[in-house]
This record gives sequence, C-alpha cells and structure tokens, in this order.
Amino acid sequence: MNHGTLYLIPVPLGHVAPATSLPAPVLQQICRLTHFVVENAKSARAFLKAAGTAQALQDLQLAELNEHTRPDALNHLLAPLHAGHDVGLLSEAGCPAIADPGANLVALAQHEGIRIVPLIGPSSLLLALMASGLNGQHFAFHGYLPAKEGERAKTLRELEAESHKRRQTQIFIETPYRNRQMFDSILQACQPETRLAVATDLTLPGESVRMCTVNQWKKETPPEIERRPSVFLLLA
Repeated sequence: MNHGTLYLIPVPLGHVAPATSLPAPVLQQICRLTHFVVENAKSARAFLKAAGTAQALQDLQLAELNEHTRPDALNHLLAPLHAGHDVGLLSEAGCPAIADPGANLVALAQHEGIRIVPLIGPSSLLLALMASGLNGQHFAFHGYLPAKEGERAKTLRELEAESHKRRQTQIFIETPYRNRQMFDSILQACQPETRLAVATDLTLPGESVRMCTVNQWKKETPPEIERRPSVFLLLA
C-alpha cells in the first residue's frame, strides 16, 4: 500500500480569519483532509472550522503532538499515513516544525520515506527578518534563550560576539509574558552600537517592527511587547 502525504499546514499568527494569511489553494487542501496531527485539539478544531472544512468536526481524526508527547508515541501518529491517508500537521501558530514539536514527526516521516509537502503561510521569523533592516543574507535562529537572568545575559553576549565575528543576524524568541525581561536584558548585556529589532504581532492589526541601536533604545519609551508574540533580532 502506498503511504499518504504529510502536509505541513501554517496557521495564522493570531485571531484573524485564515484567508487573511493563507492562499486559497492552501485552504482548499486543508478542507480535503480528514486526518490531522495537532498541538491542541480544541484550538485546531476552531481553526479548521474557520478554514471552511467541509467535514463535520466530530468526524475529523485529530491526534495531539506537543511538548509532553513521548518519543515512542511518534510511530502511532504516523499510522494513518502508513494506512494510505493524507495527514495535516498543525502547530498553534505559524509554520509547523519550526520551533515546534512537530519537527520530531517530520524527521521520522523523512526517515520512513513518507512524502512531505510544506504549504505556504506566515512565518514570524522570516517576516521579522524581512522588515528588520538587518542582514538577511546571513542569519541564525536560536529559539528560546535561557530563562535565568545570568545565563540569559551570558548567552546574549555570546550571540553578540558571534554576530560581530560573522556579520550574522541573530534571531530568537521568548514566552510573551517574559518579553519585557528579555528586552531589558538585551539593553543591559549588549554593546551600545549593536542593532536590535523587535517585531510584534506580525500580520495582526497592531503589528509593529522597529529597529534601533541599543543606545537609541535606551533613550526611547520601551515598546509595548508584554504578552504580545514578538521576535527579537540583533546585529553587532
């Protein structure tokens, strides 16, 4: 029996209609699927309903994959694909498998020779880089930095040194309720002329992308980023 295809389905970056950030062919593909691997079943059903799925929500097959999923459970999640069903992989927001537990499932699917199709949709990382004015030719994404203040400051100085050495934009994110702590840590740890861009609520009505040097940021009113999804980018 032929394997099904694993579709990687982007999700809007906030509470907006899917059609505002997903092309019509992507929405059409989503509506054809009946099997999904999702981070949270409740929010996934809300997204699929908004996307216009023709299936009754109770008839959709949703399996959860999140940070609590054990590695030995991944094979079970691939079972519908082995049975010939196409499957959609969703994260809570943005592109699945990027800073997302879905990466483990994609790796296993690659290992088992399953066809994988990434669909077009919003990526907060690339959107932030596009609008930052920083180096879009040479960059690196580091996910979440350490939460403890001392370790975070040490990591920031290391990233700044690497950025200066390689002329490389350093990109990272933080849990939204700790955004202000991250912003303050950057201003304290980094050199005055290091450039820092903060991208907040991308693709949403309150979207903001601003780049200043650390020294300039210190003279400005801090950006309103608390509890708002944000991406941080620096270039030394």
